[in-house]
Amino acid sequence: MTAEERRRRESVRMQAAELFEQKTKVLEVARRLRVSPKSAYHWHQLWREGGVEALASRGASGSRCRLSPGCLEKLAAYLDEGPAAHGWVEDQVWTAARVATLIGRKFHISYSVSGATRLMHRIGFSPQVPARRVAERDEQAVTAWQEATWAEVKGPGRTAGGTSVSRTKQASPASRPEGGPGADGDALRS
Repeated sequence: MTAEERRRRESVRMQAAELFEQKTKVLEVARRLRVSPKSAYHWHQLWREGGVEALASRGASGSRCRLSPGCLEKLAAYLDEGPAAHGWVEDQVWTAARVATLIGRKFHISYSVSGATRLMHRIGFSPQVPARRVAERDEQAVTAWQEATWAEVKGPGRTAGGTSVSRTKQASPASRPEGGPGADGDALRS
């Protein structure tokens, strides 16, 4: 949830507190603020027990970020430098596992792969999935092989001339070879 969404939700709860102080019924509060009755009843209970302060936001839930704002800026700068600058020369992608390793190396803090993913999103990056290719792949050699060798190995394939494309209607008897199956197509079977 973004900071803007959190502010908006807190604003709605504060509006609910004002309406509760004016003795507005809970279902009417839910209707006016376009929230579920369950939320409105929950807020009403909190308001009765602790007043407006009980409806105030307590901040973002979950554990707090283990990297300081300065460290987050340094991490963003490291990510901008690219993976090759930090020892990953085989491709130019930041995977979540690499970012978790980088955080451990630079800041001596252990992050899980999923935690590194969330942290990357928080600072405006996204992990990338590398293509499964060999680092030593020679694109020119692959192209040359496809054009020369593969064309020979593949073969010409079947021609479309001698087949019927209809499953419901057989080829005409005139196009059948003599003595082959179906050559007597005009004869009735008994």
